[in-house]
Amino acid sequence: MWTGEGKTLLKPMRAMNEATTQVDRYQRLVLKVGSALVAPGDEGVSTQHLLGIARFVIEARERGREVILVSSGAVAAGGAAQDGAVRPGHRSIPEKQGLAAVGQPLLMAHWNRLFDFPCAQVLLTHGDLHERTRFVNAKNTLSQLLDLGTLPVVNENDTVATEELGVGDNDNLAAHAAVLAEADALVLCTDVDGLYDADPRTHPGAQIVPVVDEIDEHIYAMAGGGAGTQAATGGMRTKIEAAEKATARGIDTMIVNGIDAARLDALHDGTVRGTLFRRAETPMGARKHWMLHALPSAGRILVDEGAAEALRRRGASLLPPGVVGAEGDFARGDAVEIAVQANGHAAEVIAKGITQYGHRDLRRIRGHQSDEVRRILKDAPAELVVQRDDLVVMREG
Repeated sequence: MWTGEGKTLLKPMRAMNEATTQVDRYQRLVLKVGSALVAPGDEGVSTQHLLGIARFVIEARERGREVILVSSGAVAAGGAAQDGAVRPGHRSIPEKQGLAAVGQPLLMAHWNRLFDFPCAQVLLTHGDLHERTRFVNAKNTLSQLLDLGTLPVVNENDTVATEELGVGDNDNLAAHAAVLAEADALVLCTDVDGLYDADPRTHPGAQIVPVVDEIDEHIYAMAGGGAGTQAATGGMRTKIEAAEKATARGIDTMIVNGIDAARLDALHDGTVRGTLFRRAETPMGARKHWMLHALPSAGRILVDEGAAEALRRRGASLLPPGVVGAEGDFARGDAVEIAVQANGHAAEVIAKGITQYGHRDLRRIRGHQSDEVRRILKDAPAELVVQRDDLVVMREG
């Protein structure tokens, strides 16, 4: 199996010639519609592909299912409205922000025309996801809209987002929305048939991977390059990232070609004609999932192999004796990566947690026994560096 580097993978996987896959029928679905479908050719919003998608949403609701729509296309809509005043391609952040401000109402008006029930615009920023209070507020908003029978239409608030602080792409935003809404299915609707085992543009024999049971480096290697169209900000890699977030929380995730309406319609009966990423059998808890996938890391704590072993295998908290270094300008209460550095090799990130110490104090107490900490720091907040309840292990030993 091609990895994107001309190598062969020995990892076993489902047969490549499976045409369809069955999945449990969903009750609450997040449907992400990419820019290539909303604004083909980056020429403004169009019904060319959206009529079939709208019919799917309508029928799903008629079957008693709940749908949340995550829609790209605001920047493309704004660009088309400006009659070429801002050229497509690599636009600056201020240009994207301005075009998004113009395009958001146009995008919402377009979706409203396709439905005879109310639609509600929900604009999220990275802060809405990583600040716990705002996270819960966004969750409550989506729940209330669904209770009202309204179709939430979610997008990132590109008018204020920056590359440093934004979610960055609507694939990952859709995964966050699925987690917020406690959905049982996430569908990434795009202009390709699914995840291929090789780039179909350069490998005529490339085949669809119908089922992925576990997302690892081999799956990411299949993603290849970045976005496929000028209007897009994501690509296959961001879809895998989204699938990793959603499946970890117990949400089946699918990549489906939205140009072919029949592929979407098949989902009504639990048939996936594309790629299915199966949900984790034991979903990650809500708080730990939020810590791992929504909180930004402010720095890194380096630990020795003994501490790494205790974190991985024994479910221990992180104590000062196991700390060998600190990287970054982080403060108490920040989320940090925890990495093991052994034998001069590059640090391997094994966990993420909320630190009880800022970087300056941590450098003073690293390697010391817990009973020495209060002698070194008179106002030491805790004997633990990271409490187990505030820690997520990413790689089991």
